[in-house]
Amino acid sequence: MRNYTTSEQEGEKLKELFVDGLKDIYWAEKNLTKALPKLAKAATSEDLRDAFEMHLSETEGHVEKVEEVFEIIGEKAQAKVCPAMEGLIKEGEEVIESTDKGTVVRDCGLIMAAQKVEHYEIASYGTLRTLARMLGHNDAADVLQEILDEEGAADKKLTDLAESHINEEAAQE
Repeated sequence: MRNYTTSEQEGEKLKELFVDGLKDIYWAEKNLTKALPKLAKAATSEDLRDAFEMHLSETEGHVEKVEEVFEIIGEKAQAKVCPAMEGLIKEGEEVIESTDKGTVVRDCGLIMAAQKVEHYEIASYGTLRTLARMLGHNDAADVLQEILDEEGAADKKLTDLAESHINEEAAQE
């Protein structure tokens, strides 16, 4: 692990960036708890529905873990609108609106939309974990790493579902 040194002024700017990123991902996770049930309901495949429902439970835990990170660093848990996640959630809703109910093509689109969300979260949590370490908040970094690991596992699960049967069935539909 690399040791970082920053001036006091740089440290304050870095902390502002870190806290702003936490506010952003906090909003994202809270809003995903509202979006995931819609994706689960729209899924045709029982396996995909189960994956969305399982990730909903994890996402609720992520909200709590982000709150824990705020507490660790001595900041009030506060959400700030995340335009990127807002757009990704809207994209998932558009997949539902533009595909036929009960089709595997819809599931293929839902997986694509969900993986975009996971990749955004993976990038966000990876950066936040690194910033936490740079700022000397190793306990916070450990919590962020836990979330990052779960996001990576969710992404892998979606890939496995797509590759196991969903994409092939969608091509035949």
